[in-house]
Amino acid sequence: MGVNNDDSGVTGGPDGPDTGLPTPGDQPGPIGGAGGAGGGLDGQGGGEPGSMRDPLPAGLPDGAFVAKFVIAVDGPAGSGKSSVSRAAARALGFGYQDTGAAYRALAWHALAEQVDLDDASAVLGSWDSFDYEIGTDPDDYFVRVNGTDVTDAIRTPEVTGAVAHIAKLPEVRQRLVQLFRNVMRKAEGRGIITEGRDITTVVAPDAEVRILLTADESVRMARRSAEVTTQSAAETSAALARRDAADAKVVDFMNAADGVTTLDSTDLDFDQTVQAVVDLARAAGH
Repeated sequence: MGVNNDDSGVTGGPDGPDTGLPTPGDQPGPIGGAGGAGGGLDGQGGGEPGSMRDPLPAGLPDGAFVAKFVIAVDGPAGSGKSSVSRAAARALGFGYQDTGAAYRALAWHALAEQVDLDDASAVLGSWDSFDYEIGTDPDDYFVRVNGTDVTDAIRTPEVTGAVAHIAKLPEVRQRLVQLFRNVMRKAEGRGIITEGRDITTVVAPDAEVRILLTADESVRMARRSAEVTTQSAAETSAALARRDAADAKVVDFMNAADGVTTLDSTDLDFDQTVQAVVDLARAAGH
């Protein structure tokens, strides 16, 4: 079906897309480091959560970004948000942020700390010792918690099963929203693609490009099953359905909000989907 925008057809050749966007400066690097994800939520004395402790510059509205071209990508599990966004960021020379990694990293941390996931106060308490770093260079992606590389560890079925306990807590979501905005504001380069739940409506409602990436349920389940080699197709499909059902209780990721472009990749291959994202960015950049 493709993009519901008459000017956003799939174009480009074998040498890669002509983005039509300004060439970014330095490539993005890691966000995070000593100091952890602690800090207040009110911008007073410690600024936003995350290791970047300086508050937003004075006078900027909530959710504002400084000198960044932001592409926000939302959508259901298995829609290809991560792989498509990362490839599009590479093509554009932009940074890339996988917000789902932070939810997974916090879930991994809570499990490592043997926190009772059904105890909301205990989960929130684990935030104080949660030192989170993420690489925003699409060619140097990593996730670290308290200095430990957890890039692969956060993708295990155990962590996947724990994420819903983390994501359902409004206080956790609020803190992570501020962390995500910090990553966007602090990442080097002129633009960044941020993907995950809430991105087009809560995290970056003023992004230059907002996309709801979706596909038929059967296609999403088949794609996710191909990615996960430690589970059967039935187990993977059931996990995807549970994840969508849990997240649907707190966010609407199936319907595009006003101003958000729906990109249905059911009948598009991977390269065509990436090119469609690049074309939307190019159109918005002129």
